[in-house]
Amino acid sequence: MGEADASTVAAQEHRLRRDLGFWGLTSIGFSNIVGSGWLFAAMYAAQTAGPASLLSWLAAGALCALVALVMVELGASRPEGGGTVRWPLYASGRLVGTLIGWSALLSVGGTAAEISAIMQYAAHYLPGIYHGHRLTLPGLGLAIALSVVLTALNWFAVRMFARLNNLVSIFKILVPIVTMAALFASGWHSGRLTGHGGFAPYGYAACLSALASGGIVYSVNGFQAPLDFSGEARNPRRSVPTSVLTGIGLALLMYLGLQLAFLFSVPDNLLGHGWRGVDFESPFGQLALILNLQWLSSLLYADAVLSPGGSAYVGVAIDARHTYALAKNGLLPRFFMQVNPRHGVPHRALALNLAVIMVFLLPFGGWQNIVAVMGDMYLLVYAASAVAVAAFRTQATSETPHWVPGVRWIAPVSFVVSSEFVYWSGWHDLRLALPLVLAGLLVFLAMWRGGYGAALRDELRVGAWLVVYLSVLTLLSWLGTFKGSGRLPAPYDSFTVAAVSLAIFYWAVRSGARHLSRPTAPGASAPPSA
Repeated sequence: MGEADASTVAAQEHRLRRDLGFWGLTSIGFSNIVGSGWLFAAMYAAQTAGPASLLSWLAAGALCALVALVMVELGASRPEGGGTVRWPLYASGRLVGTLIGWSALLSVGGTAAEISAIMQYAAHYLPGIYHGHRLTLPGLGLAIALSVVLTALNWFAVRMFARLNNLVSIFKILVPIVTMAALFASGWHSGRLTGHGGFAPYGYAACLSALASGGIVYSVNGFQAPLDFSGEARNPRRSVPTSVLTGIGLALLMYLGLQLAFLFSVPDNLLGHGWRGVDFESPFGQLALILNLQWLSSLLYADAVLSPGGSAYVGVAIDARHTYALAKNGLLPRFFMQVNPRHGVPHRALALNLAVIMVFLLPFGGWQNIVAVMGDMYLLVYAASAVAVAAFRTQATSETPHWVPGVRWIAPVSFVVSSEFVYWSGWHDLRLALPLVLAGLLVFLAMWRGGYGAALRDELRVGAWLVVYLSVLTLLSWLGTFKGSGRLPAPYDSFTVAAVSLAIFYWAVRSGARHLSRPTAPGASAPPSA
């Protein structure tokens, strides 16, 4: 399977409708961030780190800011549909493009997580659909039916998608605000930041574990959504950067408020075994019932369908853009690159992603099990984007515009922080996530046909850094203290991850610079000009 030639790619790209403005893009980003995370993450983060989970949210916000600046630079200078899986291909060659594309394809499971969250809350009214942290057969049938509905809603023009998403986003903002106000007013318990074991009852290292196992990384992920729609924006260089940063700011404030509301409103009688003893199937819904807020509980159970449903709605659209971009990359047949000329939507990519979502609904259990693995998939995409922006800057001239000041130092810091977040997620999650991504190497070798302007040996040399990076992270995770063997004690394990990651980053950038300096052969991908 060869990559689609430039004229075919350009023809399909031209069919995308450029109808999105600032508010439409901001709404897409915010709606993609605020999904099922706000319904569950506050409890799981508190179970993992206690009140110190507030620090975990701030750390996740800092990561978002760093990665967002990297991606804003890429999105503003190289706007393209599905850009997050195209930029690594341009900067680091087909091996890296395939592995990151494969990771993006696996991250379709994030949409399955949103649907699983809907089922978990809906079990309050339909007890037979969810049992023992797993979907029952009727629940699976209902989840698949919901997946079909979400796909059908994305089948039509992007303008309709943006308008419907705007309406959903308004409701998704109001309900968490009402929830915070009601919990603070009805269930305030003073001294929660210092009582019941103190501010960090399980140690400050637990703040790091909460990033993935508590669902925090997954919850703040999604801010890059406007970048995946940059090829469909009216003025991407102006609207994409502001919409990304606005979405992050609004979501982080909301999550911090919800975490505080949860910490201060849990009744004392539930804290006999500390924060780890607080366990709800539907955290805020059941907490509202305990506090005799029947009206709030009813609202929350309704929103438990709308919020994850809205996020899944956006997720289906983004996944389709990723699949469309993967077809442009040559990882999938060009059949899936076709854009419907009437609606300006990649219908075949939507259909493929529907099938992938159904597959992910089968093997995984509840929300937390899915998001712990999905968070690592997203972080790997962030790391590859940091390499891409640095590699592109090596080819810049004095006349090349800088969209983000300081991106030369932001990129390596973003790469190292992303690596640390992957490592901190723990061996229990990484032993599954990283080998799954490395399986993409087999996909690359199986699909290699040559004719891309470089020999297989050259492509392997250019992309070897990512294979080494994933392998080393897996080894260090097994050796380290985050649910690993403990052979590499703290804090030396985290220091080792930082040092190794920084070395691999500069290796990756040098490899990317050599790749970009090679003449572009027929059929090869050339990055769009800044």
